[in-house]
Amino acid sequence: MKILHTSDWHVGRTFHGRDLLREQESVLGGLADTVADERVDAVVVAGDLFDRAVPNAEAVAVCSRVLKRIRAAGAQIVITPGNHDSAARLGFLGAFAEAGGLHLRTRVAELHEPVLFADAHGPVAVYGIPFLEPETARHALGVEAKGHGGVLAEAMRRIGQDLDAREGTRSVVLAHAFVTGGEPCESERTIAVGGVQDVPGAVFAGVDYVALGHLHGQQTLAEHLRYSGSPVAYSFSEARHHKSVWLVELDAGGLAGVERRALPVPRALSTVSGALDDLLLDPEHEPVEDHFLSVTLTDRVRPLDALRRLQKRFPHAVHVEWRPEGGRTGELRFAERVRGRSDEEIACCFIEDVRGDQAGPRELALLREAFAAAAREGES
Repeated sequence: MKILHTSDWHVGRTFHGRDLLREQESVLGGLADTVADERVDAVVVAGDLFDRAVPNAEAVAVCSRVLKRIRAAGAQIVITPGNHDSAARLGFLGAFAEAGGLHLRTRVAELHEPVLFADAHGPVAVYGIPFLEPETARHALGVEAKGHGGVLAEAMRRIGQDLDAREGTRSVVLAHAFVTGGEPCESERTIAVGGVQDVPGAVFAGVDYVALGHLHGQQTLAEHLRYSGSPVAYSFSEARHHKSVWLVELDAGGLAGVERRALPVPRALSTVSGALDDLLLDPEHEPVEDHFLSVTLTDRVRPLDALRRLQKRFPHAVHVEWRPEGGRTGELRFAERVRGRSDEEIACCFIEDVRGDQAGPRELALLREAFAAAAREGES
């Protein structure tokens, strides 16, 4: 049996205010080609199908078209919700969807009920553990211990109990969690509760393959324990990620092998730094002109309207920060530097802090006029 392990689609997510639906549909729709080329039996999505609990109509339409293409290519689909999804909304009409080959495992009470497949070697049970919010899930599961480790251990105990009754059945588990040893990045929403967010990989012992979701970088924690990562980059911390999915193969003995299948990059991410005029003119930056760009400006004086000017050359520049060369980063915070100073001194300090240059004579005159007017108004 062949399984394509994916997760963290986050359909509907934006990138620094830019709509990504076109890019998401292009990349995710391409999974159908992999399904057809590799003769994949099942595609699993380990959480965060959508970016929001209530996705907009366009995101739902994109997701619907992608799932339809995957089904048409011949694979059944198993989805479990992540911390971004609404389990109740995602599971709506799940019983009817199952008849069409779309299996939604969204209820805590049913996490031990697998989707059953069969190949030439016998049955395969695929279990979906929805994201377990510890405080809510521990009551539903009857667990006293707080934290993700306790609720996931109970979930796996129930799965193990069901699996023990299915002699000769190979097993796959989907889970959306932060497993010890994984490397997070900036685009993931924390799932920490009470300071306890990671769970040991040993909690998943006893199954042939664990398809993890939540972390956006593809990672191998053990041969049978892997994160697929997100199919599209959602922060500049993912600029060096090689977005991929895992092609998992089961044989008569269980896990036969796992291979990486690269995904296309709809628009690359890059970071550049330098003085604004140099960035606008230097031919060295031609290769990144069409990339999503994060820019660090090093000008001594903060340039005005920098993002708009940058976008004339780099239309997909989306983030700008100012770090002047020789800047006074690491000195006292602004509030500490102005403590005990006059209004005029505070205003001048603010101008210098924001702009990197002192107020000129004309600006000082305007400030003094404003302070005098404010004082007169306060006396009247």
